[in-house]
Amino acid sequence: MMSRDKTTPSVTSPVARAPERLSLKVALWLLDSPRLGTRPTVKHFAGRLLKQPARQGVVVAQSRLGRLLCHDCGGARDRRIGHELLRQAARAGDPQAQDAYAQLSHTP
Repeated sequence: MMSRDKTTPSVTSPVARAPERLSLKVALWLLDSPRLGTRPTVKHFAGRLLKQPARQGVVVAQSRLGRLLCHDCGGARDRRIGHELLRQAARAGDPQAQDAYAQLSHTP
């Protein structure tokens, strides 16, 4: 029986990434839903679903979570985090993040 070499990197299977993609898709669906997307509890839940993909560098998650934090949250800390997420997504080329970041940068 062969033992696995400790220097061999582990490969993440597509099945292991499926919950992350599902949470991103559910969050985007909730936010884009005309009836659900306007409710504060739904926005809060969608924000929680977007948090992990945004941390992992998924540009669309950074963009949506950044806009959500900047526009729908009351705390200064949330707005700072949202501004940083928008900056990262804008640098990665997301056009909606670029527009939102430009508007925030020009707002006093």
